[in-house]
Parts: sequence; structure tokens; C-alpha cells
Amino acid sequence: MEKIYHLAGLDCANCAAKIERNIQQIKGVKSARVDFMTTKLTIEAEEKEMDHVCAEAKKIVHKLEPDVELQTEVIPKSEGLDRKKIVQIGAALLALLFLTVFKSASLWEIVAYVVVYLWIGFDVLKTAILNLFHGEWFDENFLMALATVGAFAIGQYPEAVAVMLFYQIGEFFQDYAVQRSKKSITSLLAIRPDSANLLVDGAVRVVSPDSIRVGDEIVVAPGEKVPLDGLIVNGNSLVDTSALTGESVPRSVQAGEEILSGFINQSGRLVIKVEKVFGESTVSKILDLVENASSKKAPAENFITTFARYYTPIVVALAAALAIIPPLVTSQPFYDWLYRALTFLVISCPCALVISVPLSFFGGIGGASKAGILIKGSNYIETLAKIKTVVFDKTGTLTKGVFAVQKIETSLEQAKFLHLVASLEQHSNHPIAQSIVAAYGKTLAPVSDLQEQAGYGVSGVVEGQQVVAGNAKLLTSRQIPFEPVTALGTIIYVAIDETYAGYLVIADELKANVKETLTALKQSGIEQTIMLTGDNEVIAKTISDKIGIDQVYSELLPADKVKHLEEQLALDKKVAFVGDGMNDAPVLARADLGIAMGGLGSDAAIEAADVVIMDDQPEKIPLAIQIARKTMRIVKQNIVFAIGIKIFVLALGALGFASMAAAVFADVGVTVLAVLNAMRCLKVKS
Repeated sequence: MEKIYHLAGLDCANCAAKIERNIQQIKGVKSARVDFMTTKLTIEAEEKEMDHVCAEAKKIVHKLEPDVELQTEVIPKSEGLDRKKIVQIGAALLALLFLTVFKSASLWEIVAYVVVYLWIGFDVLKTAILNLFHGEWFDENFLMALATVGAFAIGQYPEAVAVMLFYQIGEFFQDYAVQRSKKSITSLLAIRPDSANLLVDGAVRVVSPDSIRVGDEIVVAPGEKVPLDGLIVNGNSLVDTSALTGESVPRSVQAGEEILSGFINQSGRLVIKVEKVFGESTVSKILDLVENASSKKAPAENFITTFARYYTPIVVALAAALAIIPPLVTSQPFYDWLYRALTFLVISCPCALVISVPLSFFGGIGGASKAGILIKGSNYIETLAKIKTVVFDKTGTLTKGVFAVQKIETSLEQAKFLHLVASLEQHSNHPIAQSIVAAYGKTLAPVSDLQEQAGYGVSGVVEGQQVVAGNAKLLTSRQIPFEPVTALGTIIYVAIDETYAGYLVIADELKANVKETLTALKQSGIEQTIMLTGDNEVIAKTISDKIGIDQVYSELLPADKVKHLEEQLALDKKVAFVGDGMNDAPVLARADLGIAMGGLGSDAAIEAADVVIMDDQPEKIPLAIQIARKTMRIVKQNIVFAIGIKIFVLALGALGFASMAAAVFADVGVTVLAVLNAMRCLKVKS
């Protein structure tokens, strides 16, 4: 059983990690995850244990973060600048300037510094003291309190106040930057519909989308979002699909066509018959996917979480050693070394890493979503950036999957021949079968004893005759003599009552810009492209030569595709498989990364793959790789920058060349810069 809470008021990535760690230790908890980006707490436990677990979780959250509230639903709050914090910082800054200019070296001056210090740092001191009682020592509040109180103890009053003031200024800008990032990302989720216009007996009632059932009719006026998936029964319009596909060009829709939730109606009034409840609709699934994507952490994120947990205590221990050992060994004054140790403490907070790394991944996921590319987790971004081999399915991936009967050759009357084959194929969802049914276009006969043999074809009894339709392997396996055909297209051989009766040629078209996509992949550093198809060798070779595929394997069964993919995986290079998400689930699951060209509304595509291209166009694959690599570059930049600056300033502090002001920059300043750098992941160049 799973329970989800929203942690209202959670504004500290390190605190999120502490809450997660402590809740995971509750007896009965199977797993607990805190996603700082969405402030979502997800707890998994047995149903009988859940009440106890949730009660304990609430106690832990209240103990660690008294100002954080657990909510079962998101309660909107106004966002913007914290005016109280601005007043607090402004007053403290003016007071510090006054005390610096009008020095008096009196007791009253010391009292004034204490008052200003408590004004600007009381919340930090309070949190640090409470955390001590809760056993949480090594966080930024403890480090800042210890360093500034220590500065007071050695008579560095102005510096103690200045460090706390700069820390609060840095925290203010850091919170603002994180808030802006979250706002940019959550704006992607604005496609969630707030209401729906239910049509009842000719009258329109405004209701919640959750309350609408399959078969109900809704009205969507110009300018409104389509709240649920359905079929247009009346009206025509232009719709904006950019929220789902990233495409800026409006699409024309009319009565008889399907329409998806998340589209925005731009012109005409539409009446839509609902085909999916809200929880199963396209917009609901996409929202869930984007909101939960950051819970699947990449190796880099897991490394940073572990690193931060051990890094801070080690630096505190080094600071203690720095304050004690050198004076004892060299007989130098304790004052200088204590000051260096206090500088050490200020530097050691790992906030820059703990916040900026997951924020970078979340930004990458958000930026990709804007372009109509759904990446299901941070871990998949890291894998996507490392891909060296891309393996493609053919039908529905490189080609449109819209088949049409181009030629019929038979010894029977053509209409009778097509009637029998179409009747046999009528229950199949395969595009080839549907093209045969469409070509006949008349009333079909019932079929009995229907059998489908994967990778071969189908057989059944139609009007008392045994009809077999499929590829050459099917007729060969049944020992039916026939003449092989080499026409360009998919050949469907037909036998009636175990006698060869003729064939149909079914042709498909390449998608737009496929050749350019293959070229772009090569230019982006992809070492090899491969096509796997069940189609015949002639068609496969013709297509691969036309678009520039490196290797092609044809006439494959589903198991053969998995075998060829495993051969590529054995070469120890990251392999992505691109399929249509309908019949390629085994290969999608086996690849290092599964990319579904599922098209809009394909449930199977959204479920099966790690990455979903929402507009069904292969040209988005190079863009997805570009976004992943950009995100990983920014992640690495932040890691190197944050750790590098800290180590550099730590060394300067240990040698006595860095003041506490430099230490504050190494902590808070680096955090703000890293967060601003992470926000670049949201910007996508197509």
C-alpha cells in the first residue's frame, strides 16, 4: 500500500534527505522517498501497518522540521519575495553599517552586536538547538551557529554578525532561485484541467473532470482546455497540441476524430463523447509521469546524497583537529587556529550539491517535456547521455505504419479473394490486417477456429473454407507450394483449403525527415544504427539504403529481435531501442534504454518505455540525446564547481588566507550560482 503526502513549507534539500532517512527506519516501512523538487513524500508499507507508519512519519517530520506541514493534497499558496525576510536583512545590514562606522569599544557596542546578531540569526540558532536535542548535528544551522558563536567567543563581533547576515542573504537568494526553478517546472503542469462542461439534456453544467464517466458528452468552448480524451461528435476547430507534443503549429480536428485531454481549443465549439475517465486520460498519465520522474534518481544523485552524509562530519572532525593539534605541536596561539577552524565549519555545508544536482535533472526532465519528450526519471537522462548504439524497429517507427493494399494477384475472382482474406483479418489490430479490411470495405463474414501464429500469420475458417494468410514462412511451415514474390512491399501469401490462391502487396511510407534524423544521430556521436524488422529482406534492404542505416536484420520473429539486441548489449556499449510501444515490449524492456514512438494517446507506449516521443516523430530522438547530454554537462559542472571551490577555500582557510566572508561565499554563494546554472536545463533548443 502506498500513501502520498505533500510537505508544505519544505525549502531545504538537506532537510528533505534527513526526513527520508529517518522515515525509512520506521518499523514496517518498505520504502520512503522525499522528492525535494515536488515536496512529495511517498511511503510504502503493508495496509495493516500504514496507520502506525503514517503517525510515526508525522512525528518525525514535526520533530525535524516543526514549520513543515503534511498535507494529503496540495493547497495553493502565494509565491513571491519573503517581505519579512527582506525587512530582517535590511534592518540588520543598516545596523551593522552603523556599528562599523561608529566604533566605541564599549560594553554597549558588544550588547548592540549581540542584539543585531540575535535579530538576524535567531531562527538559525533556534533550529540548531532543537536539532541537537533530536540528534541531528551536522546540518547548515549547526555549522553556522557554531562558527558565529565561536567568532563571538574570540572577540570577532563584527565578523560574527556579518557572517550570519551574509548567510541569510545567501539563503534568501538561494530560496528565490529554487522557487523560480520550481515555478518554471510546475508551469509545465498547467495543462491539468480545473473543470469540465458536462452536457445534460441540452444544458451545460460545470463539474469536476473526476466526476465524468465514459459515454458522457462534454462541451469545449474556444480558448478552453480539453479535459478528457474522447471522440468529437459535433463541431470542428483548430487545437493547440504544444502542451503534449511540443509542436507549435495548430492541428485541425473535426467530427468523427479522436481528441486528447491537454489540447487547447482555439476556434470552434466542440461536443466530445468521453472515452476515458480522468484517471486514465492522456493528460492525467502525462502529469503523473512528469511529477514522479524525479523520484527515480540517477547514480550522480545517489552519489551526492551519500557524499553529503559523510562529507560534513569529516570536515567538522578536521576543523576540530585544526583548532587543537597545530597549537599543541607548534606552541602557536590557539586564537589563530580556532579562527581557521571556525572558517572551516562555515565552508563545509554541502547545500550547493544537495540542491543543484537534483534540480539540474528535474530541469532536464522539464525542458524535455516542453519539447514533447517524456523522460521517466533522472536515471534515464544519465543513460540517454551515454547511448552509443540506436536500434530501430521499422513499422510505425521509421515508417508511418499506415498501410494500403497496392496489388492483388489471385487465381480466384478478386472480390471473392479479398472478401475471404479481409474476413479472416477482421479481428486483428495489426496495421497490415486493418489495411486489408479497409481495402474490402464491405460486410465481412464470420470467422471460426481463428489462430494467430506470431511472426508468421493467421488461419481460420471462413464460409466453410480453411483460409491461411501470412508470410512465406507460414506457407513453408504448412508445406504449401507457392512462388516467392520479390515486389517492394509487405507480401501476404494466401492459401485456401491448403492450396495456394495468390498474394497481396501492402506498402508503407517512410516518416518525414527520417534520413535527416539518422544523419543527426551520427553527427551527435552515435557510433552505430541498426534496424530490426519482421519484413522481408528486399524491403528492409531498400529502406536501410535509402535512409542510411548501418546494419539491417530482416524476417525476424519477436524472439529474434531480442536475440539480436542482446548481441549488441554483449559489446558493452549503451544501446537504445526505438519501437512503437505496441508489440515491441520485450525488446524495449531488454535494452539499456527503451524509446517509444507511441504517438498521442498510446497507452502501451507510455507504459512500456523509459522515454516517450509524444508526436511520434523520430527527429525528436537526437534532440532527446542533446537534452540529456546538456543536463549531464551541467550536473558535472555543478559537482566540480561546488567541490572545487570548497576544497580551494578550505585549503586557504587552513593556511590562514581565507576569512569567514570568503567561507560564506564558498557555501552560500556557490549554492546560488550552482542553482542558477541548473536552471539552464529548462532551456531547450530544437
